[in-house]
Amino acid sequence: MKEIVILSGKGGTGKTSIAGSFAALASSKVLCDCDVDAADLNLLLEPSVEEEYDFTGGLLAFINADICCQCNLCTQLCRFSAIKDFKVDDIACEGCGLCARICPVKAIDMKSNVAGRWFVSKTKYGPLVHARLGIAQDNSGKLVAQVRQRAKQIAAEGDLDYIISDGPPGTGCPVISSLTGADLALLVTEPTLSGAHDLERIIQVCRHFGVKAVVCINKFDINELNTRKIEQFCNESETRIVSRIPYDAAVTEALMQAVPVVEYTECNASEEIINLWQNIAFLLKDKNDVGNAGLKNGSF
Repeated sequence: MKEIVILSGKGGTGKTSIAGSFAALASSKVLCDCDVDAADLNLLLEPSVEEEYDFTGGLLAFINADICCQCNLCTQLCRFSAIKDFKVDDIACEGCGLCARICPVKAIDMKSNVAGRWFVSKTKYGPLVHARLGIAQDNSGKLVAQVRQRAKQIAAEGDLDYIISDGPPGTGCPVISSLTGADLALLVTEPTLSGAHDLERIIQVCRHFGVKAVVCINKFDINELNTRKIEQFCNESETRIVSRIPYDAAVTEALMQAVPVVEYTECNASEEIINLWQNIAFLLKDKNDVGNAGLKNGSF
């Protein structure tokens, strides 16, 4: 199987729209939403949940009122102010375990914390693995790893060709967890100053972890000056541009109807996304093709 992860360095560039269209275009694949903090691929694909699991991330302190001697030592020493009136605030507790260690009567236990849930769902385009992290919960990188692992199991069991992952924005822990071990990263950017800046950052992350990256400039025609600057940067950094998608109001209309734009209507954007998938599929055919993906700039 070949795994492609769609990243951007920032939100709002069109990753999910492209991932949804890839879901409609690709055959023999499993879909994976790695944006566990704010998953939205399920909004586009309208999945039917078949499996549901708790995600345990980190620990939380629990005070046994029957044993507690109310010495107040835990309240005084908790640097997160998570203990008040001998009760633990689950949101404020960082699970460091100091209170449990210093309690003179051992009235505090550290218990596993259910930080979210992850799902295996059925869609008209194939299986989808996705998750929902709880409010103010940590360990999103660990949850991303869980989602990716299950997607790989499904792909192996079904002898599927592709894993298509809709990655999270930014360059932090969940992005790193989404990226490591992937065959190819598709970096979706837009011709804005923030888009260009964050593209540079995510390219550096890809190189650090040894994952080959190619670039798609979405809505390239809304600011052609910035588009040329991005093209110049990609040329200097030897990062291939595989697609330039024009702005098209049909993309927004398709999102409002919860339909991938390539299925919604024939338009300039959908035609370019079809070409983009063909380019990506070509790059994923052979490891040598993927290895050379960053050595030459320009579309096919």
